[in-house]
Amino acid sequence: MALRQTAGQRVEAHRRASVSSLMEIAGSFLRLGTIAFGGPAAHIAMMEAEFVRRRGWVSNADFLDMLGASNLVPGPSSTEMAIHIGHQRGGWKGLIVAGTCFILPAMLMVMACAWAYARYGTLPQIQGVLYGIKPVIIAIIFQALWRLARTAVKDWFLAVIGIVATAGALIGGNVLAILVAAGVAALIREWKREPLARALFPAIAEFKPLLFPAAASALAAPAGLLAVFVIFLKFGAVIFGSGYVLLAFLQADLVTRLHWLTQSQLLDAVAVGQVTPGPVFTTATFIGYLLGGVSGAVVATVGIFLPGFVFVAATRLVIPRIRASQIAGALLDGVNAGAVALMTAVTWQLSRAAVVDLWTAAIAGVSAIALIRFRLNSAWLIFAGALFGIAAIYV
Repeated sequence: MALRQTAGQRVEAHRRASVSSLMEIAGSFLRLGTIAFGGPAAHIAMMEAEFVRRRGWVSNADFLDMLGASNLVPGPSSTEMAIHIGHQRGGWKGLIVAGTCFILPAMLMVMACAWAYARYGTLPQIQGVLYGIKPVIIAIIFQALWRLARTAVKDWFLAVIGIVATAGALIGGNVLAILVAAGVAALIREWKREPLARALFPAIAEFKPLLFPAAASALAAPAGLLAVFVIFLKFGAVIFGSGYVLLAFLQADLVTRLHWLTQSQLLDAVAVGQVTPGPVFTTATFIGYLLGGVSGAVVATVGIFLPGFVFVAATRLVIPRIRASQIAGALLDGVNAGAVALMTAVTWQLSRAAVVDLWTAAIAGVSAIALIRFRLNSAWLIFAGALFGIAAIYV
């Protein structure tokens, strides 16, 4: 009997410890998701300070492994880092809790902003705020593009891939096809260096006809809840690197092909994603609300973030192999160069809608200098842009 009580006590103690750990994970990531301004790089820096240095949940080596794996699979890197850390601390339940709690505060804030935008967005004061914020957003995207380009364009070959991909995006090429082509081009260079690459091409050839018809069918669908879910699921499953790459897909699919959004609405969605903390991918929440109200917001959010949970779960056991693979590295080099090219094209397209006069050109220029040269926090620039926009409607 004593042994049974001891075993039962151990089970109960383990259960309580598990619940306590999950509550600790939930509290930590809810707080982080509420204050995480500044984009993916800032989010990851905050996680390193909180979970490596302060709490000791993750070692430096493990943190770097997680970061490498997050950069090698599609999806928002900072959200995937949260999911990795949650798994490290609390197993598979921790994986779900950490990711959900990091996303939830931003989703709710963006949904509230979308409601206010849909109800009051035509008021002069709101239009003034957006007038001042939009050129700041262009500067923020340009800063991210500048940083990513310096990392992604490692040599002349990748520079050529980037130039060709930019040209393809500007003439209206399929965004997903451009990314795949850029990755394959980089793989070709590894043909003689790594024989395993030869075995990869048949798999790509078999995958291609499955991939593109699925994308085409999503693009042909009307803006019902299922269509919204499918298209944002596609975005979450194929977008590598920074959340800003999402803008290229939104521009190509939702504005140019489907006409679900206007250029101005896309910029407004990006602005709200910047003003609020948390993942940039919660731009999907705003767009989903515009397309289908609260249900649309929830469906779009689940669709775009779901692949990240799946990819992290799939890579948890193979992180060392992924990081050491020359093939994965070559493919990622090409995809990253293509992603930078797409960002370049979409920045040009969005800037034409945001920079409409000398005042907005000045705001964009000053913001770019402040971000790149003086590394000013983007939140202050957004706030200043909003104040300038409000003042402009009374001048």
